Amino acid sequence: MSTKSILIVDDLHPVFIEQVEALGYRCDYQPLIKRDEALEVLSNYDGLVIRSKFLVNRQVLDAALQLKFIARAGAGMDNIDENYAKQKGIKLINAPEGNSDAVGEHAIGLLLSLMNNLNRADAEVRTGLWQREANRGYELKGRTVGIIGYGHMGRSFARKLKGFEVNVIAYDKYKTGFSDEYAREVSMEEIVKHSDVLSLHTPLTTETNGLVNDEYLFHFKKPFFLLNTSRGQVVQTQAVLNAINQGKILGAGLDVLEIEKFPLLAEQQWFDQLRTNGKVILSPHVAGWTFESYRKISEVMASKIKNLDIQTLK
Repeated sequence: MSTKSILIVDDLHPVFIEQVEALGYRCDYQPLIKRDEALEVLSNYDGLVIRSKFLVNRQVLDAALQLKFIARAGAGMDNIDENYAKQKGIKLINAPEGNSDAVGEHAIGLLLSLMNNLNRADAEVRTGLWQREANRGYELKGRTVGIIGYGHMGRSFARKLKGFEVNVIAYDKYKTGFSDEYAREVSMEEIVKHSDVLSLHTPLTTETNGLVNDEYLFHFKKPFFLLNTSRGQVVQTQAVLNAINQGKILGAGLDVLEIEKFPLLAEQQWFDQLRTNGKVILSPHVAGWTFESYRKISEVMASKIKNLDIQTLK
């Protein structure tokens, strides 16, 4: 087997293979490979490319005897045991630059749909109801949008808000000094005090897991719209439903949930409340998944692999 070989265990745009093969790598494209099958052959590869479905835990990392890098086709790294990988000297690559525009645009779409009752109004008209007053919306201009997590995704959302003449404030637990022309860095206390809209763009970590719960939502000073295009586990869904019932949350746009995919999702005790709530818009974890991002993610990963000197790794 080649000394520069990559195992790809998920669907990927063909431009990735074209570009890394031009760098001298040999790609083994196995998007349907089963986990046990991958474990049997991982020791033969220098690189592993995954998306969200493949869990890279200690078992995988121990089996990958010559692995030098893992490339995640997307932004989130929560399906990789990052600390253990780094202990083994394995370089971790992700591609948030590839789908940040998609996430920013999706969040804008969710927000405008919520504020103007677009989903509900569309459904009513289709059933013969013409209810103008019941579907009167809110304008975004002049409001304060709070962003939690100001990485590629948070900044993309802020950049796309610029033309709406809003006040954008942002908090990030993992960095400081990031104020720019699109958002002003603030404390969490200011987010809670001033936000008319709260948009989550934080990675899933032990600290952010369950961040949005009943206690957290209690402290918000004004009713607000909630958006989550980050990770489902950052938000406790029942807490959001409670806050909607209390009038604390005016509407929620959720691209991600604590439990994703059926039939397990339908078995959650809060699911019936969620699916019948007219103040919630749901999408199936597709904020970062567009026709354009499919290609851009692969191009970003290939570019980062080009800059790797695998001879110096491990």
